[in-house]
Amino acid sequence: MAKKKLENLSFEESLTELDTIVQSLEQGDLNLEESMALFERGLNLSQLSQVKLQTAEQKVKILLEKNGSSQLTDFDSSTGED
Repeated sequence: MAKKKLENLSFEESLTELDTIVQSLEQGDLNLEESMALFERGLNLSQLSQVKLQTAEQKVKILLEKNGSSQLTDFDSSTGED
């Protein structure tokens, strides 16, 4: 199966492929050239995923501003029941 171009991957597909790359690299069964190619693709996937997250965060901020809330607040998981 041919690999999709990075820009055509969804965020979820990028994460799944990153997980697969990490598993392949951790097994250590690849030669140096294959390892380097996977490592490079993993770095590119990571960077692309970060950009997608930043874009999503910016969109959320814009939507919040339109609804009168000017900033995001951090999620506080300690407010749940113990």
